[in-house]
Amino acid sequence: MSLTGLLIFLLIGALAGWLAGKLMKGRGFGLIGNIIVGIIGAVLGGYVFGLLGLSMDGLIGSIITATVGAIILLFVIGIFKKA
Repeated sequence: MSLTGLLIFLLIGALAGWLAGKLMKGRGFGLIGNIIVGIIGAVLGGYVFGLLGLSMDGLIGSIITATVGAIILLFVIGIFKKA
């Protein structure tokens, strides 16, 4: 992966984590927290979209996939924190 690709990957992760934080809790998790949530969300979102037979291409599709995955991740974490 090139340096440019890595930076884009981290920026998408940060944006997805921030968006998920805003949608789920009303706040972000800081830069590092947003990146981690977004990256894990990207993997989870890609898996879920793959199971559904959906494919999101391009920058916007990557952001949507990562954000949906991050929302799912935060939802599941919220369930376990309440239990």
